[in-house]
Amino acid sequence: MSLIRINKYLSMCGVTSRRGADALITSGRVEINGKSISELGTLVNEETDVVKVDGNEVSPVTQRICVALNKPKMTITSLHDPFKRRTVLHYLKRLDQRVYPIGRLDYDTEGLLLLTNDGDLAYRLAHPKYQTSKIYEARVAGQFTQEKAELIKKGIELEDGKIGRADVSVLGFVGKMTRIRLTLTEGRKREVKQLCQKVGHPVKQLCRVEFAGVLLKNLKPGQWRLLSSREIDRLYSLVGLG
Repeated sequence: MSLIRINKYLSMCGVTSRRGADALITSGRVEINGKSISELGTLVNEETDVVKVDGNEVSPVTQRICVALNKPKMTITSLHDPFKRRTVLHYLKRLDQRVYPIGRLDYDTEGLLLLTNDGDLAYRLAHPKYQTSKIYEARVAGQFTQEKAELIKKGIELEDGKIGRADVSVLGFVGKMTRIRLTLTEGRKREVKQLCQKVGHPVKQLCRVEFAGVLLKNLKPGQWRLLSSREIDRLYSLVGLG
């Protein structure tokens, strides 16, 4: 008999991440053998138990996939929004498998977003302890200098008390703004915007161009592609799942 925690089981089914599964469980949307559950530590027998989410039976996926999407600005990094704003799901209508986002991009940030149906892969790629690289290009107010880049590289305290840092290079100047590229390995909430704001250069435009070695390339806003098997294997290896 194989017993696993229900949040891990739901992530194996491609329903959502483990954190997202916790939210489904506590809201009473998950059933095991016809009974609604609310305890996060509930165990499920993946061989014999029948698990349903919102009344629909779910089971572990047999084909693991990963999608690269160029998320447009003014789009929610979620599969559902109670305020009826456009979500990334709007752009994935032609995809016949359920996937969910790996990490998040802010509503007004565009660029590369990875989505998958594998909860373990999503968890590790998004977690700061795995030091997954993320590269952004930004336009910031004012004339950004090398001295400011050194401050950000050294580390700056964020709103949550954690220290944020990034490698920054200046790409050029456009009127009263500067184009910069930032490389981060932890990716905390609104980290790029906080770092730039702290050194006196508010972000005016932000785009993620690379995540875990996957490039945005020529994807236009709203376009997506399936990662190749070689790319997926590399991601698994990167976070110790290969």
